Amino acid sequence: MTDASAARRPGERVLAPLGLGGPDLSPADASPHTFPGGGRWRTEIPSCEGPEALAVVLKEASRLDVPIHRISQGSGVWMLTDAEITEMAEATAERDIELCLFTGPRGTWDIGGSTRTDSRGGGLRARGHDAVAGCVEDAVRATELGVKCLLVADEGVLWTLHRARSAGTIPADTTLKVSALIGPVNPAAYEVYERLGADSVNVPSDLTLDHLTEIRRVSAAPMDMYIEAPDDLGGYVRMYEVAELIRRGAPLYLKFGLSKAPGIYPYGHHLRDLALSTARERVRRGRLALDLLARHGAGGDMAPLGSRLPGTLTRFDTPA
Repeated sequence: MTDASAARRPGERVLAPLGLGGPDLSPADASPHTFPGGGRWRTEIPSCEGPEALAVVLKEASRLDVPIHRISQGSGVWMLTDAEITEMAEATAERDIELCLFTGPRGTWDIGGSTRTDSRGGGLRARGHDAVAGCVEDAVRATELGVKCLLVADEGVLWTLHRARSAGTIPADTTLKVSALIGPVNPAAYEVYERLGADSVNVPSDLTLDHLTEIRRVSAAPMDMYIEAPDDLGGYVRMYEVAELIRRGAPLYLKFGLSKAPGIYPYGHHLRDLALSTARERVRRGRLALDLLARHGAGGDMAPLGSRLPGTLTRFDTPA
């Protein structure tokens, strides 16, 4: 395993002789955790909204030599036909890439007015029984069509799908991913998501390095983080921090989002050109981040391609 503390820090060779070097990195800040099977980071290309966008991502990843562990979609299972889901599942399975699709209704698209107030009300969470049922319907449909990862934006949906997984209603190797739109901002909340069944948890991209260290003191559940966040999540660009984000947050999914790009959820063909151009650019952003890692001597410790499971995590007991 590469010693992350030995990685070259940006600008240090020039700054240190000028007396402007950064403070020594504390070994106590480093995450002690890895993915099962080895490696401290995996990659994810988000917002891949259908088979055509997926084909663009796969072609560009091959051209730029960008390794991909997971590809995720944001509009939802219900915005894809069975044929489209099957095509995406088969294309990613051929390359040993995990495909993650968003589940069902969400509050921001519901008729409830509170999400449009300044307080944002319940946000993306599933409003009422029928919304939870819609998410479960999506989960069953997607897994029957070969999808192995589900993206959720509600604690109740997460717990319900974890119980369904434990009961064998959906496949036992299905992974559950918590959306950035409800991501936890403190270690106590992060631990709760793990116990509710999360296999990876997307934290907001404005968390500090110290926040990541605090989380890693209580949980080894894989963390997802936008290295570049979409504008509706803040538009943060943290490429120069990527080595330290890994050192503090491992095991970490590096998500290559895109700022200065309009939202495309829920996606339809009227947004085709935008979806394809932004899909291509997300892969290029990934190449830029990986180049930075390599230049700083921190490009090692990537988890093996094809690895997807989170390892042994701590759960609440499920009802009999």
